[in-house]
Order: sequence, then structure tokens, then C-alpha cells
Amino acid sequence: MAGTENQTGFAGKVAFVTGAGSGIGRATALAFAREGASVAVVGHTPEHIEQVAREIEQLGGRALAITCDVSRADDVKAAIDETVDEFGRLDFAFNNAGVEQSLAPLHEVAHEDWERLIAVDLSGVFHCMKHQIPPMLRQGRGTIVNTSSGAGVKGIAGQSAYCAAKWGLIGLSKAAALDYAKDGIRVNVIAPGYVDTPMMERFTGGTPEGRAKVMAEEPVGRPAAPEEIAAAVLWLCSDSAAFVVGHALVMDGGQTV
Repeated sequence: MAGTENQTGFAGKVAFVTGAGSGIGRATALAFAREGASVAVVGHTPEHIEQVAREIEQLGGRALAITCDVSRADDVKAAIDETVDEFGRLDFAFNNAGVEQSLAPLHEVAHEDWERLIAVDLSGVFHCMKHQIPPMLRQGRGTIVNTSSGAGVKGIAGQSAYCAAKWGLIGLSKAAALDYAKDGIRVNVIAPGYVDTPMMERFTGGTPEGRAKVMAEEPVGRPAAPEEIAAAVLWLCSDSAAFVVGHALVMDGGQTV
């Protein structure tokens, strides 16, 4: 059966991480590298991804910085082709790139904001999986983790477009998981709550008052560290999670309990 060979770890494997220039993506790219994987560090800001690639190389790892807009299918295909050309394979994909919505009721959401959210947060993941899966099929195995959100499992006032994209991403991932489970390819989702990242700084307005207001919604009283989310992503990619297929792992400190 395809994909039954043992995968003992991450050494000698290749990971493709989008949104890798900061926050969760950066932490996960570094985590893959520390475990011995070569990493395609993918993002839309060249100086950010190049810095992360340098950090990986300083750890003794191999990295490839690729500038890519995940909303553009041709960009995504080129990035994945470059990764496979450089490293010879693709074992893990963490489709993490995303943008947030400004707080607004549905009737005040601009059409261009809706289209941008769907293009990046939902269509971007479709583009990535569409072009990541063929090299994984050729290998007979692979693992994909997509980033949704606590907003992908509950409604949030003022976040209609963001919720739509993140709920849709979970449905997309679950259907893809069933498409490829027998081919040795596992697809799962991580759904973080508040995480201490630049996105959270923007969401809270970058003020102590804004941060305190958001933390009042968090049962554990703090945001997650990006490294905590990265650890869960690596677990989902590991053999320890070999029986986990089509799952949305919510990490929100208890908000949705």
C-alpha cells in the first residue's frame, strides 16, 4: 500500500511553509529546521523570509527563501516547482499565509476586502494543495497542515469575511483529506486562537488597553506563543499522528469549550 514505509523523523525531509516571514510561520519553519528538515521559507516580503532563511542556515540547516503571493496560482506553482527542483522532494506543507479582517459588520465590508480575504485565506490554500499534492503522490506519501482559526469553528461579530474564509478552509481540508488518505497523504488543520504575533498586534491596535480587552476573552489569560502552535504542526506532520486524518485541532486556550 502506498505510504506504508516508515518515516523515522524529519531529517532528510523537505518542508514548505507559507507565511514564513513572521509569527507562526517563522516559528514553524525554524522548528522544522531544528528537527533536520530542509525548509522552503515562503512569503510575500523578501527581507522577512530571507532573514528566516539565514536563521535556519545559522542553525546548520538548508533553506530556500521564495517570494510568493499565495493568491496567485502561477506564483504558487512556481514556488513549489522551485522547492522540488532545489531539494528533490516535498514531504511536509504548512499552508499558513493569511490576512485578517478589519472589525466591521457585514454590510460595511468592502467588496475588495471580501475578495482579498477569500483570495488569500481560502483560495491561497487551494492553490497550495493543488500543486503540493502531485509531488507527494509521486512519492507515495506526504503531510499537509493548513491554518484556520478559532474563527473557523465559531461565529465572531464583525468578522464575517474572515469567518467565511476560515470555515471554508476547514471544509476544503476535510474533503481533500478523504480524497488522498489512501494515497498516503494526510491533510489536517490547525485552528489557533489568540497568538502573540504581529497580526495580533494589529488586531489589538498595538495598545495595552486593546491587548487587555482581547485577553479578557481568553480563559487561560494569555495568548499562545508561536512556538506552541509550531509544536502542534510538527506533531501533526510526524508519525505519532499517523492516524490523524481530516482533523481540525483547535488551540484557543479554551475559548470554544
